[in-house]
Amino acid sequence: MKKVFALLSVLGIAVPYYYIFQFIQSNNGEWSTALFFEQISLNYGMSILNADLTIAASTFLIFLIYRLKVKAISNQQFIKYLASLFLVGFSLALPWYLYDNFDKG
Repeated sequence: MKKVFALLSVLGIAVPYYYIFQFIQSNNGEWSTALFFEQISLNYGMSILNADLTIAASTFLIFLIYRLKVKAISNQQFIKYLASLFLVGFSLALPWYLYDNFDKG
């Protein structure tokens, strides 16, 4: 199972960044925050996905804070998962957490 979580962690980096590069390429090699947020909220289907991901990532963040508070993870681990959540996304943070904590009982 750890191999599956490791693969999902790699995919959690590769797939979102592939689409970020596609977005930049389609905009003449430039990043536009305004255009990004305009397109991400373009229709109700995208809004559903945005709401779902926001709630899931927020839940994971609250869970991490709880795990830190009860000393189930160290400050260093908390920072690692927090950085992965905000610098890459939930697609990396959750599989990486599961990889690190699988079979710990």
